[in-house]
This record gives sequence, C-alpha cells and structure tokens, in this order.
Amino acid sequence: MYEKVKEEAAKAVSELLAVAGLKKGDVFVVGCSSSEIVGNVIGKGSTFDAAKAVFDAVYPILKENGIYLAAQCCEHLNRAVITERECAEKYGYEIVSVRPQPKAGGSFATAAYDSFEAPVALEAIKADAGIDIGGTLIGMHLRAVAVPVRLSLSKIGEANILCARTRPKYIGGCRSVYEDNK
Repeated sequence: MYEKVKEEAAKAVSELLAVAGLKKGDVFVVGCSSSEIVGNVIGKGSTFDAAKAVFDAVYPILKENGIYLAAQCCEHLNRAVITERECAEKYGYEIVSVRPQPKAGGSFATAAYDSFEAPVALEAIKADAGIDIGGTLIGMHLRAVAVPVRLSLSKIGEANILCARTRPKYIGGCRSVYEDNK
C-alpha cells in the first residue's frame, strides 16, 4: 500500500508544480492526515509509515526544484508548520519552540522534523502553493488569493486531496489591466 501512496503523492505534487508556476525559493505547504490515507477518520489512526511514504515522495521533488516544504502540524499544535531554518530566516518568520510527535503535531510533521537538516517550527507561513491530503485545512498557510487546482487524481490512498496555487491580488477598477505574474 505504501508504495502506491508514494506514487500517488509524487504524481500529485509533480502535477501541481507543473500548474503552479513556482520558482526557486517559493514555499509549498503540505497538510497530511495519515489517518485518512489508510481509511480512518482524521486524527483517529495516525500511521507514521503512511506519512513517511508521502514525505519520501514529495520532499525530493520539492528540493530538486529549490522549493521549501512547509509541513503542517495537526490541530494539537494549532496547525503550526515545520520547515527548514533557511526558509524561516530567508522570509523573516518567527521561530517557535515545539517538536511534533505522531499524536501531537502529526506523523507527517514528525517525518519532516526528523528528516530536515535544520528543522524549525513556525506558527504561520504564507505559502505559494500546497496540497491538503485528508481535510487538514491548509488555507491558513496560503497567500491571500488561493486558486483551486484540479489534478488527474483526487485521492492519495483513501484520503481526498485538494490543491491550490496562489496569485497576487487584483486591485484597481474597471480600467485596470492585469498581467499573468507566475
């Protein structure tokens, strides 16, 4: 099962990157319910192996493209995110002190914390795109204008997925002209 989860996660992230137009240094948030992936209710069956399968699939793709991963924690850590210190320092994000665990922060955030070179926790981030695996509600960590993206698949394992990219706000009135700012 976990090999299939890895394949689905890699495909989803690759498709989203192809549409989102991200550039080196951008931030990609992942909210991941390992419970939902294996067919349980969110928060009721955390499975580190499922979360690690997703992490092992998405992190190398993002890193290869120079994109920072922000791994969203669960509600027990107020949906904080785990990212690399380099990302936090580049964008001036305030680092907070917490270490996620599978039952307090979530298995995906724990996998990220255990795998990153210099992991840090942040209360909030403004990501350029992201994927919500299993109803984890990543919207609070996306830039102001999120644009839904449909992929060729709608699930990873048993978990529904929702994806988004962001764009700058449109301002002005009826005479305004907008360029594609990807």
